[in-house]
Amino acid sequence: MTTKSSPLSGKSALVTGGSRSIGAAISRRLAADGAAVAITYSSSPEKAAEVVREIETAGGRALAIQADAADASAVRAAVAQTVKAFGGIDILVNNAGVAAMAPIGEFTIEDFDRLIAVNVRGLFVATQEASRHLRDGGRIIHIGSVNSESVPFLGGSVYALTKGAVAAFTRGLARDLGPRAITVNNVQPGPVDTDMNPASGAFADSMRSHIALGRYGETAEIASFVAYLASPEASFITGASLRIDGGYAA
Repeated sequence: MTTKSSPLSGKSALVTGGSRSIGAAISRRLAADGAAVAITYSSSPEKAAEVVREIETAGGRALAIQADAADASAVRAAVAQTVKAFGGIDILVNNAGVAAMAPIGEFTIEDFDRLIAVNVRGLFVATQEASRHLRDGGRIIHIGSVNSESVPFLGGSVYALTKGAVAAFTRGLARDLGPRAITVNNVQPGPVDTDMNPASGAFADSMRSHIALGRYGETAEIASFVAYLASPEASFITGASLRIDGGYAA
């Protein structure tokens, strides 16, 4: 039974890249809404442990799993560990991602391969493996980017390519999993204040000029949107790429 205060009671979630910034905020919010939450991390065990401690201190259940999103075997193992720990999986949040910016003539093949490996291949592997375990009526939520639709700065073409792939994958996957009442949606944040993209400095000042609300978003705002899509109230939303960008792409 769920209540308004705990709409995800009895559910289990896996959040990739859940140890910091947007991923950590999503993990805390899903736990606050009643879900047991597993998070993956690549190179920040202390931050992952802190997220787990915060959730457990608040009375929730949490688990941290080391898994580089570019390592297919590690990603599959993380899904298996989540299922073993929580008895199943209801929600997958594909948050793990990387960014690299450079003019196309200067973009290295190493950076290209890394972006594809994490932002596209890693997301595919996590989704494919989780789909084998997701309960009917489950949720898959990708964290994409408004840059799949709008790139008002130089050097963002390859990053936008990867996020455009996520948007297209979302539409097809919604058809594949619709018969099981599993919804698939793509959250597309605009500029958000994180440790990798702080709301200060020359780049942030230039980005703010494109945002209708004139400010960066907060990680908690992205987390609340994800929590809604994970909730029973969003059961008729699927195949959608939904911007939460303060009017960045308006």
